[in-house]
Amino acid sequence: MPSHHQIAAAARIGMLTRERDTASASAQALRELARALPLDAATLLTIDPLSGSHIQVASIGYTAEASQVLAGEFVGTPWYRNVVRRELPPSISQDAEDPEDAGPRFRHGWFYAERVRPAGFRDGVTGALRHQGRLVGLVHLSTESADAYGTDARMLLASVIPALAALADPLAHAGDLHGLAEEGAASLVTGDGGVIDLPGRDRPRVLREDDSFRALLDAFTATGGRRLRLLWRADGDWRRVVLHRHPSVPGLVPDAVLVHETSTELPYGLSPRELEVLTRAATGQTNQAIAQALFLSPRTVHSHVEHLLRKTGCASRAEATALAVRDGLLRPDPDHLARFVER
Repeated sequence: MPSHHQIAAAARIGMLTRERDTASASAQALRELARALPLDAATLLTIDPLSGSHIQVASIGYTAEASQVLAGEFVGTPWYRNVVRRELPPSISQDAEDPEDAGPRFRHGWFYAERVRPAGFRDGVTGALRHQGRLVGLVHLSTESADAYGTDARMLLASVIPALAALADPLAHAGDLHGLAEEGAASLVTGDGGVIDLPGRDRPRVLREDDSFRALLDAFTATGGRRLRLLWRADGDWRRVVLHRHPSVPGLVPDAVLVHETSTELPYGLSPRELEVLTRAATGQTNQAIAQALFLSPRTVHSHVEHLLRKTGCASRAEATALAVRDGLLRPDPDHLARFVER
């Protein structure tokens, strides 16, 4: 039976999942584990959603080299596969006694002989972290005491694994950091163009083989801005798109951009050409400059301006420009988006 002290520690670990600063919360979770279980070292690892490599989120007692060995070499051993398939975290001390474990004994393997024992550890326990049905990382505890992780200790660790998984999952809060609508499609796009699909979200259509949108995304990243709202046509339909500069999260490539998309009709009954004219007017272009850029006559551009003013209920180009910037009624190209980016 877990003690009152251990139950309290488990409860505190569960509450840490509410924290937005997952790095600090992960470190605090390991400190709480140290109060509840015997350990001289512990590490919490996340799986990079792009490369699949294991990356340290938080650690106690391990040197950077030891953590790298655990993250790099251990995952290629048969014992890693044993960890992944088990609901109750296996330990060094009980692997020979467990009827479910028909694989090679960890104590008899090279990893224990060459990595664990020379580091001074006599017992250890490793749990696979799963969140929303996905394998997202590992938690590993080590101690210099022999036979420290019996069934009760393993069950206690298993009880907090859901909370540890939520902390280690780099995508756990990616979709709700900015109060995004639940029905919208959303993905993360890294600086090198990689796309990370978010749990429970479809990939935005604007990211599907649309080179012109990728150019816009690159231009947004180059501005260093925080947010950009716009309208974009994809697969014949209009989409309201919001680009967010995503904060650094353990396990994610820095400078990722969150792309959120919802289906929409053009607001105010604007035509695609009127939206284009409004966007260019919002950059400060005159009717003559707009006419030259769009290969139209100045009279045609003047008519478009008159129509969009009437549809939006604005009394002037300046008022229409303010409306477009405020509500994201824009279809910018990469060369003209800098002035629309929120800092």
